[in-house]
Order: sequence, then structure tokens, then C-alpha cells
Amino acid sequence: MNSREHPIFTIGYATLSIDRFIELLCQHAIAAVADVRSQPYSRHTPEYSQDQLKAALNKAGIQYVFLGQELGARRDEPECYVDGKVRYDLVAKTSAFREGIWRLKKGRTSYRIALLCAEKDPITCHRSILVSRELSTDGIDVQHILHDGSLESHDHLEHRLLGFFGRDQVDLFDDEDTRLGRAYSQQAEAIAFVREGEE
Repeated sequence: MNSREHPIFTIGYATLSIDRFIELLCQHAIAAVADVRSQPYSRHTPEYSQDQLKAALNKAGIQYVFLGQELGARRDEPECYVDGKVRYDLVAKTSAFREGIWRLKKGRTSYRIALLCAEKDPITCHRSILVSRELSTDGIDVQHILHDGSLESHDHLEHRLLGFFGRDQVDLFDDEDTRLGRAYSQQAEAIAFVREGEE
């Protein structure tokens, strides 16, 4: 890794006060937050809506950028849906998604970046199953900030994912990459956004 290329981190804010959230970012020397939610607002936790969040981060000296149009899980592109349900493999092929990944890669040469989404456990969030998977496949070190302040490597998250799905349908001829690909697909299917009235 180039000395100027930082790992990329992820963090979910569910159940965290804004003060604790910022404390965790500071603990890991995060300089920029990339919001990968499809919509940058929260009815349940207004302090995580874009304007309030941006102001709180700015006060802590942390940059904010919204990348939900590029990296969000609810897509505008109709080609990302099959029977009304978003497909992550199709999202990953869009030009907008590729642009978002490029922006993260470029940004990590200057900033320690954390991807922000709502879900507490990274294994239940598209920031891991879609975005971090893509980054990790490109050889980027991804670390997930957990609510106790510890870090979970993306490799460890993948082992957890295999534990959930990869051992269910073991084929003696499958290698670990095949099982992991199947586990990613099953989790993506489980958490994918469904357009209203489609299911």
C-alpha cells in the first residue's frame, strides 16, 4: 500500500448518539465521512440528517461528502432492478457506481474516510455487501468501526458471512471463493431494497 493510501473505514450510526458517533470517528482519526445512504436524512434520528450531521462533523473538523447517488442501495437506474428488487451485481456495473468507487480511491490518498450508513452490524448493510466488497476486491484495506470502538477487518466480516451462508450448501467441488460469492449473493438478496408495491 502506498504510504499515502489510507484504509477505508465504515461505520453505522444506529443506536449511537451523535456525540458517541463523532467520538468513534475521532478515535480512528477519520478526516472525512462519505455518506452512502440513498437519501441523506433520517426521520427517526434527525441529528443524522444531512444538514445537522454536516454541521456536527464540521464542528469536529471532519469533512462530509454525500455519495448516495453513486453508491446508495436504492437506485434510479431501472436496469438495476429485477422484478422490482435491486440487484447489487447490476448496481456494481453502473457508471455512477464506478464513479463513486473512483472518488473513494482518489480521496483515500488525502483522507482517512469512513463510509456512513445506518445499520449497526456491517454485515446487514449495503456499505459492506456492495461497496466494501468492491473496494476489497480492488485490493483496498477496509476496516469496519464497531460500536464498542473496535475494528473488524473486511476479511473477518467475510468469514462471518461464510458462517451464515457458505456452509449451508457445501459442494465438495466448490472452492472458498465460490462459496463466498454465493454467500454475498444470498445476503444481497436478503437486504436488497424493494420498490413499493413490487412485493
